[in-house]
Amino acid sequence: MRVAPVGGTTVQDHVALAEIELCGELIIAASAAHERLSLESIDEVLRVAEERRGDTA
Repeated sequence: MRVAPVGGTTVQDHVALAEIELCGELIIAASAAHERLSLESIDEVLRVAEERRGDTA
């Protein structure tokens, strides 16, 4: 078994970090909501519309 060296080289997966950030934002939004989040609300939190606009630009 190999273990990463302490204080050594850290590998960052930027896609994974972005996914973790979005999941955190979704959890925060869900915990603040008084009822179940709508699909539109989820899309807003996950910035789906922004992604779609970026793809067409």
